[in-house]
Amino acid sequence: MDIHQLDIPIGISNRHVHLTQDTFDILFGKGTPVRKLKAVKQPGFYAAYETIDIEGPKGRINKVRLVAPHRSRNQIEVSRTDAIALGLRPPVRESGDLAGSCPIRLIGPQGTVEVQEGLVIALRHVHFSPAEAQAVGAKNGEIVRVRVGVGGDRETVFGNVIVRVSDQYSLELHLDTDEANAAGVKMGDIAHIV
Repeated sequence: MDIHQLDIPIGISNRHVHLTQDTFDILFGKGTPVRKLKAVKQPGFYAAYETIDIEGPKGRINKVRLVAPHRSRNQIEVSRTDAIALGLRPPVRESGDLAGSCPIRLIGPQGTVEVQEGLVIALRHVHFSPAEAQAVGAKNGEIVRVRVGVGGDRETVFGNVIVRVSDQYSLELHLDTDEANAAGVKMGDIAHIV
């Protein structure tokens, strides 16, 4: 199959946090379990019942969802609109690229943590499993352009979309809420690489 004919489901990423076990213990209390709310499309990951508040110099956003399992570093993903409300200027980064990213205060029911770096706006990306990537010739790290909202009032082509290939991934384009709203698309709509 040609990569340009591939139907790619759209996943819309609302603001969320990935926490270390230590940070989770401070925010929720040591020994508190993470409770699974629902699975997300990426294998092994899930949205938790647990939420926290995040705070910057200008504002606070309540009930930011935890995505589990825990990670080795805290990562907080927001949209540009969220960043403005917080009074912060986080960089646009690929997941896991946290060096020099923004500080943020995390507030849980049992404690508070001042994260020195970890707040980012996620770089839009397409997840592929190795088999999915091989079938269409996609390569990890490749930069592509993706068309979304075909036939709609706000059809858009997004540039600077990074291809991410891993055996922990399943085919899905990840946009944040600002991007999805700008293009008039919703979860599960189809995108195509152009």
